[in-house]
Amino acid sequence: MKISIPKISIVMGSQSDWSTLRHTGKILKELKIVHEKKIVSAHRTPKRLYEYAEQAYDRGIKIIIAGAGGSAHLPGMIAAITHIPVIGVPIESKTLKGLDSLLSIAQMPFGIPVGTVAIGENGAKNAALYAASIISNYDPNIERSLVKWRLAQTKKVKKTPR
Repeated sequence: MKISIPKISIVMGSQSDWSTLRHTGKILKELKIVHEKKIVSAHRTPKRLYEYAEQAYDRGIKIIIAGAGGSAHLPGMIAAITHIPVIGVPIESKTLKGLDSLLSIAQMPFGIPVGTVAIGENGAKNAALYAASIISNYDPNIERSLVKWRLAQTKKVKKTPR
């Protein structure tokens, strides 16, 4: 039996972030991309964060999708530890509706890039598609899945309103 190694890792700061990031997992599953999901808090589990980021490359992870709300340090901290591309998903917060998360993830200092998507569900979905498009450059199976998925989206658009 062949064991599939995850290419993409979805990480979040807490269980509550899964309500947004589950959309990332759903798209990756539709595209048949092997992935993992983990809870790694930048503030409450710093040792776990460091070990996770330090070992991701050796475990075969190609892209990390990190969702965080509030101060949203998780994507930036992971990017500071590993050279693997990190896509940050701002989670909508009660206080500032996710604007705080967006700015925290997008405004990284020079040398520690984090690709940043929109706040919330659409950002979570686009993070999966963005990661798939990167991997599709060297994985023909993922390229086929992504092209097929995009074509299906195109076909859903009606030519005239009802």
